Formats: sequence, C-alpha cells, structure tokens
Amino acid sequence: MQNGKKSLTALMASFSRAYHSKNNSAKIFDDFLAESLLTPEEYEAIAQNLINGADFFGGTSIKDFSEAEKLRWIVQTQLAPTPLARACYCEEALLNEIKIGCKQYVMLGAGMDTFAFRHKELLERIKVFELDHPDTQTFKMERIHLAEWDLPEGLTVVPVDFNREDFSDHLIRFGYDRTKKTFFSWLGVTYYLSKKNISNMLKTLSEISSEGSALVFDYADENLFDSKVPRVNHMVGMAKGAGEPMQSCFTYTELEKILADSGFLIYEHLSPEEIGERFFRSREDDYKAFEHIHYVLVVRKG
Repeated sequence: MQNGKKSLTALMASFSRAYHSKNNSAKIFDDFLAESLLTPEEYEAIAQNLINGADFFGGTSIKDFSEAEKLRWIVQTQLAPTPLARACYCEEALLNEIKIGCKQYVMLGAGMDTFAFRHKELLERIKVFELDHPDTQTFKMERIHLAEWDLPEGLTVVPVDFNREDFSDHLIRFGYDRTKKTFFSWLGVTYYLSKKNISNMLKTLSEISSEGSALVFDYADENLFDSKVPRVNHMVGMAKGAGEPMQSCFTYTELEKILADSGFLIYEHLSPEEIGERFFRSREDDYKAFEHIHYVLVVRKG
C-alpha cells in the first residue's frame, strides 16, 4: 500500500465480512464484529460506490436489478467469496494447531481482522501478533478506539512496512519467541508481491519459526492473468485501480519447489473446486469459490 493511505483492500475485505454477517443467514464465516470497525457513513459510502459501479461488474446482466439486488450480487459474486472462505479455512486450521500445542499466532498483513476480539478466551492459551503497514495499523487503532474496545491482553500490534523493513526484527523486538510452535497467516497478500519477495518472505519465516510451525496462505494459479472469467478480470482491474496491482501467480509445481527451498512442506492444498465443495456446497445464493484462487497449509520441516 502507499504511505499515508489506509489499505483499500483491507477496507473492502472488512466491508465484505460485515455485509455477510448482517445479511446472510447461512454463514460461510461470521465476523460479527467487522461492521464495528467501519463508520455507518463509510459502510454506506462503500455500498453506494459498489452500486454505482454495477455496470463494471455485471453489465447488462444486472441492469434491471434494484440497488439492493445489485449490491447483493456484487458482494456475493465478486467481493466476499475469497475473504470469507479463506478466513474460515485459516481459523479452522489455527484452532486445530492450538489443540496440538501452538503457542503463538502471527498475522502477516492483519488488516482489519477481529480474531483477537472474537476469541478472547483463546488468548489465555496463545499470544497473538498482528503485523501490518503503520498507516493501516493507525487507522485500525482509531476504529478500535471509536468502537470503545479494550485491547485484549495477549494481543500485540506490530507496525511494519514489509517493503522497507525487516519484519522479523520487529516481531522479535515486540516479544515473539522463535522457539515456540507458531501458526502464521498470510492472507490476501501473495498476489501483490513479486515472486522474489514471496520467496524471501518464506525463507525469513522458516528462519524464525520452530519445527512443526504452520503457515496458511492463498495464492493465484498460473492462469490468473489470462483468465476468461469476467469476475477474475474485474478483481485484477480493481486491484490495479486501487493502486495495489496484482503481480504473482504460480503453478503448483513451482510453488512446491519455492516452499521446499524455504524449508516448508505442503500439508494441505485446496484447489478452487475443493474450496467450493468445502465452503460453498449446497448454497442457494450467488456465493461460489473464486476461480484460480487456491489455499495452502504448510508446515516447517525439522
């Protein structure tokens, strides 16, 4: 993200979570606190901007929809599927790891995540570190203050510019223990980094994590930029228009090698089809897994 600006992708992910929690009875992932981090005016402004941009997303296929129907369609088809499903996947994996001895949870690019406020009881068992750009962290802290939330004991907020600073130094300085089994989440980030930066990040994570530590992240496959799927093209175009262009995509073999070179083994890999079966099966609305987007759970080798 650009200095001096809050992340638009973080805001949109938060709006998507809030909309889903408010408007859908069958929940993919229920972030019931997400709306509290957006002002009513901001929520309505985002909604109206999406409605005004309906032609970009749906063209003539939704021209006769009401404004409410346009917003529902845009959120369900374009904005929310990936933020919701990957958050659910990540937190399911985290809860599993806590059962088998995980002591630390590190969010790389935490954005407006509310895990530490939704699961305060778990902070008696794990220490949570939220890392993100200083501007995003400042914005989030302002919203936490407006919501009159207290920071839970066990949550540590770490401001860091991943493009300019060594995040591992910051993390250790803020109390991270590299000898403890740790769960890392790296969601909605790899798309926006070069392959070199992704490789460097994985190597750094390997260096500071103990054997058996786990990492969840999502990535785009090799067909992303040549996709014929309109909503995929819209996603790429939106990121570019927001000043956060997508840069990287991988074949499975390429990703597997990068991970192995960095000391990680793939424990679980979900294709778009598998994501659809796991998180979107039997839905009667427009939510479905996003094409070309995959989720991965990897483990630090001994």
